[in-house]
Formats: sequence, structure tokens, C-alpha cells
Amino acid sequence: MLFGYAWDTTSNWSLAVSILPMLLRGLLVTIQATLMGFLLAVVLGLVLAGLKSVRLKIISWPAYAFTEFIRDTPLLVQLFFLYYVLADYGIVLPAFLTGTLALGVQYSAYTSEVYRAGIESVPHGQTEAARALDIQPIRIFGTIILPQAIPRIIPALGNYLVSIMKDVPVLSVVLVVEMLSVAQIIGSRTFNYMVPISMVGILYLVLTLVASWAVRVLDERLPKHGIPLK
Repeated sequence: MLFGYAWDTTSNWSLAVSILPMLLRGLLVTIQATLMGFLLAVVLGLVLAGLKSVRLKIISWPAYAFTEFIRDTPLLVQLFFLYYVLADYGIVLPAFLTGTLALGVQYSAYTSEVYRAGIESVPHGQTEAARALDIQPIRIFGTIILPQAIPRIIPALGNYLVSIMKDVPVLSVVLVVEMLSVAQIIGSRTFNYMVPISMVGILYLVLTLVASWAVRVLDERLPKHGIPLK
């Protein structure tokens, strides 16, 4: 007996085997929310970085203000606003969509700064040379600057991918039944929280290791001087 709890190896293993399919269904929701949130964060972050690089303050300042507002407010507050406050005004969003939107918007503020750092790391002389050749600004950004910036920011983007994955359990406050929520439900029904919560921890560890490995492989294979253009 340990702290008043009788450890029964056989029953715990049986419970672990029986609840694994349910946890895997929750794991699928976790992976979907992570990937969709990350995709939104990467795309919106790039848009924000582009807007902040514009010399016209009427365009760049709103982008800076939006970024600071999102970074300085908690994800939980943004979730409640999207799911509960907007509903009071007739805008009802599904729980999963709300969660992925909140994750994507929250992390777009951080990825925009990652993009900005990567863009600024490209020698400014290349931009000046392209302008001297009368290349359109959009082409300069898309074919000269961005292909050189992306390989340099892959590790940072990978870190945010893992961070988004770890923040997915917060979506349970808007009734998204992800992996940790499933474990809590199982624990409340079986009066055994240790087994499902421990399994969730192990699954998260595996996910994190796989994601980190994939990012490291991608970082090693991308040429640091930029993506070859055809």
C-alpha cells in the first residue's frame, strides 16, 4: 500500500489496455488541432511580418498593434471571447474551430517576430540590388528574401509547433474533447487518475520527440543559403 492506495499491477495494466483506444481518439483531435493551429500561425504570421515591413506607418502600425495585443493577452481570454462573447452577438463558432483559431492567432504574433528576425538576417544589399534591377517588391520578397529567411527560422518555428501542441489541453474550456479531457473523464469514471494521466504524459512525450526530430531533420536538409529557385 502506497499513501493509502493499493497498487495492483494487473488491474492497472488491464485498465491501460482498455482505455488506449479512447486516448488514441483524443490523440487524433490533439494532432488535428496542433497542425491546423500551426498552419494558421505560420500563414498569418507571414502576413503580419510582411505588413510590419511596409514603410507606410498607416499599414505597419496596425500590424504592430495587433501583434502586441495578441501577445499581451492570455490564450484563455481569447478562447472565452471567441466562444462565449461572440455568441452573445449572434456569432456562434464550433468548439474545434474556435480552438484552432485561438491557437493560430495567438501564435501568429510570435511567428511574425520569427519571420521578421529571419528577414532582417538577409543582407540588405540584396534588396537594394534587386530594386536597382527594377524588380517588383512582391517578387523581391517572395523569390529573394523569403527563400533565404525560411531555412534560418525552421528551429524557432519548430519550437512553436511543440508549444502549440502543449497548449491544446486549454481548449477543453470550450468543450473540445482532446486527449487530456478524455483522460480526465476516464479518471472520474474509474476513480483511477494515475493510469490515464500517466498515459497522456507518455503520449505527449512521444509526440514531442517525433516533432523535434522532424524539425531537426528538416533544418539539416534545407540549405542555409536559401531554397534553390527554378
